[in-house]
Amino acid sequence: MTLEILTSDALTPLRHGFFTRRGGASSGVYAGLNCGGGSGDQSDSVRINRARVASALGVAPDALLTAHQVHSARVVSVTGPWADPDDRPRADGLATATPGLALAILTADCQPVLMADPDAGVIGAAHAGWRGALDGVLEATIDAMVALGARRAHIRAVIGPCISQRAYEVGPELLDDFLAADPEASRFFVNGAGDRYHLDLPGYGLHRLRMAGIAQAEWTRHCTYSDPGAFYSYRRSVHAAEADYGRRAKLVRINALSTEWGADDLDAVTDARPEAILLPKVDGPADIEALARLLDARPETAETRIWAMMESPKGVLDAAAIAAAPRMAGFVLGTNDLAKDLG
Repeated sequence: MTLEILTSDALTPLRHGFFTRRGGASSGVYAGLNCGGGSGDQSDSVRINRARVASALGVAPDALLTAHQVHSARVVSVTGPWADPDDRPRADGLATATPGLALAILTADCQPVLMADPDAGVIGAAHAGWRGALDGVLEATIDAMVALGARRAHIRAVIGPCISQRAYEVGPELLDDFLAADPEASRFFVNGAGDRYHLDLPGYGLHRLRMAGIAQAEWTRHCTYSDPGAFYSYRRSVHAAEADYGRRAKLVRINALSTEWGADDLDAVTDARPEAILLPKVDGPADIEALARLLDARPETAETRIWAMMESPKGVLDAAAIAAAPRMAGFVLGTNDLAKDLG
């Protein structure tokens, strides 16, 4: 299947694109062009998908550069391929003036923002969820481009497919966060059900870009949540997981913990203030306790509980051994076919 690539006249004549999920080698829940190495997808499929994207952009696979995105305002200026592709910098913005490199952002609801000063030959790319946008990742990426020779008044920016306001329900805490930073930010929120609101994420992104003094900013007006055939969506997968586990609560699945996990990583899975987190690939209580410690340190996840997926009866016994812990909600044995409430 041919890749489907969305482009914008604002970035011509530079070669660029926002890729949909169509035309990839992945299957199952990742079906299509999944380029996320941090997902649970088969690594061979991800490599094939990234090679297809690189080919479409006319660069070598090692010249297609992505960062380890952590919902921050950190930006890295790039001069060549990563020395170790498995040890990418932790950042959410990239900028370069080096010909032959392609900067890429991986998203599944957050804003992918491509920027360029074509005359100066400087490009930038930013991953802007609500936290990164609020903390200034867009302005930081622009500043990095200017440091490389771009002229602020000549920079053009395009926000690609992301979650639209209609689909982006958030809690009152998020409105408080925005108002603390900008008393006029309430115009990007509309009332939802109960105490909930709906955030206009691309509208806020456009506002920040235009206030930064660049030449042009636009959104492609594609909603990731509303078009499952074309786009991956974190929020849509959360809602699908509720039905799978018969729970009313918001449930988010993370692939695994690692020794490098920290608060920045947890931002990605607590963005929706989930009532529960499913942790697959659990070897024993230590994995669950590590996640519990991270949750304990965050006021917004004070009530979040943990479901653990085990592959053996021994794992179930491990889960039962810590069932008294306040964070433990229950376990799933095997591949989601048996669930037992421990709480």
